[in-house]
Amino acid sequence: MRTDPEGHGPVRFGPPLPDDGLPVLPELAGVLAAAASRAGPEPVGAGPALLDAARGYGERRGLPAAPGRTALAPGAPALLTALTAALDGDVLVPRPCAAWWAPSVRLLGRPVFHVPTPAESGGVPDPYALLETVRRMRAEGRAPRLLVLSVADDPTATVAPPELLHETLEAAAGEGLHLISDETWRDTLHDRHGTVLLSPAEMLPDRVTVVTDLAGSLLPPGWPAAVARFPAGEEGRALHARVLDVLTALDARVAAPVAAAAGYALSEPEPVTARVAAAVRVHARVAAAAHRAVVAAGALARPPQCGRHLYVDLSPLAPALAAHGVGDAQELEDLLTGRLGMPAAGGHRFGDDLETPRVRLCTAPLLGDTPEERAECLEADEPEELPRVGRALNRVTSVLDGLRDDARRWESSR
Repeated sequence: MRTDPEGHGPVRFGPPLPDDGLPVLPELAGVLAAAASRAGPEPVGAGPALLDAARGYGERRGLPAAPGRTALAPGAPALLTALTAALDGDVLVPRPCAAWWAPSVRLLGRPVFHVPTPAESGGVPDPYALLETVRRMRAEGRAPRLLVLSVADDPTATVAPPELLHETLEAAAGEGLHLISDETWRDTLHDRHGTVLLSPAEMLPDRVTVVTDLAGSLLPPGWPAAVARFPAGEEGRALHARVLDVLTALDARVAAPVAAAAGYALSEPEPVTARVAAAVRVHARVAAAAHRAVVAAGALARPPQCGRHLYVDLSPLAPALAAHGVGDAQELEDLLTGRLGMPAAGGHRFGDDLETPRVRLCTAPLLGDTPEERAECLEADEPEELPRVGRALNRVTSVLDGLRDDARRWESSR
């Protein structure tokens, strides 16, 4: 929402994580229902069974955690708030970045310093821009301490190449920064064989805390649970203890029924892995179709590589937008949300400049209007060809084509 409901000032809070739009997995719902009668609270940071499941999940991804180096909280924002509170100093993030990062930091009265990302991907700052930003901050008497990044990125839906990640981590380590790697979307790669994803924790095991919101691929967003994996060594031990102190002060516990469902999902039985794979396939195909539509209409967007969204830059259509009274990202959000009949969050919500006409479009609203319609997408070989999905994609094409035609008319009348 805006700081001033009548103006277009700084955004205080952003949109939620993109939903998958699909019915809850029946086996997952059954586990939650069976645990609904649990009256006792889950321990702060999670109990032994849930911690074991979380460690196993990490180990299968090449990220083993020593005992006492894992904690869970009711959502990733709670973990980032606790981590920021536990680490003194200023926080750096890429531009753009996930919409929930900055509010979690600003809640503690800390400023957020944005660092540009390179042209090919989002989520990981350009290493030279990072070094320059840190230099300027120190010259101004600031104390840069923490860098938050995401290799599989929301909002840009891109995956940072390993060579860029290596250069950025080398720069961050040289400046003594601790890193938080948001790996919420790591299990949603659209092409697992053609996309290489490396965790920063594989490169800097003693300096990286990994945070994963389970709403990325394993749990519905209404069942909040997130995992933090802390570094080995004394620094990781101390950070884990300080984060648990903050979570205790906030009484930030995963609800017992959600903890049961999270433990089941993190253990990755066949029904869970099959659903994750099916959901990724559906959203990958629909995202690719949406990308073709927006590019054909003259807008700019990197090809989506992960997640359930894509990030669209409508700068080439600026003349038409101006003719419609659109002068910033908030006005673009208002226009497209109304015309598309679905959320189109402006880029300013992700730390981009308000004046730049960018939006994040999510694929879930394109899948259908009812749970039954959306569930049918899971069984379709080509979900983007289903009639209702095709109509939704055609609406995107029609709206953007209309803006492109308006831009051409505006140019020809000059």
